[in-house]
Amino acid sequence: MDLNPSTTAVIACHFENDIVGANGAFAPFFRTQIDQRNVLDAAGRLLNGVRAKNAQVVYVRVAFQAGHSDLVSNTPLLSMVAQQGSLLDDSFGSEIINELKPADDDWIVTNPKVSAFASSNLDERLRQAGIDTVVLFGVATNVSVESSGRAAGDLGYRVIIASDACSAASEEAHQATLDSFGLLGEVASTDEILSAL
Repeated sequence: MDLNPSTTAVIACHFENDIVGANGAFAPFFRTQIDQRNVLDAAGRLLNGVRAKNAQVVYVRVAFQAGHSDLVSNTPLLSMVAQQGSLLDDSFGSEIINELKPADDDWIVTNPKVSAFASSNLDERLRQAGIDTVVLFGVATNVSVESSGRAAGDLGYRVIIASDACSAASEEAHQATLDSFGLLGEVASTDEILSAL
């Protein structure tokens, strides 16, 4: 594997208090696997290593306006957001967790969808920056990471999932995405990605 830092962006998906925080609204679903797989440690190592190589770091936040006025609850997952009253913009729950705080040069993209590319300006910003490769990681592997990866592939990007920097509600769900994504992109470890840069 070979990666050019000037044309590569790493996209951290949904490292928000409500999703990955120990007491977040979705902690009952995701926190056990986050801890068991040491996802936050791997994600921190990847982010710091990428910054040292001068590649672009992007954080994607899912957040909704007051009263969830922009929430389309057409899926069970999004219906749960409305029921819990979670992930409101400008709330603690939608902030990036302290362990992985963005640096000054990092981008933060906020949208009300599961995929990083839906209802956002991410594609436009990446193209303007000359990015042709994206490395995706975060929570959940089989939801936001996979959805964003499929969208990125359809838009023409080279797509890599950082396997040890993401997790799902179960190891089986996580692994199922990694097993199938090899047909759509690449799967690599944090160490392999940093070495390739």
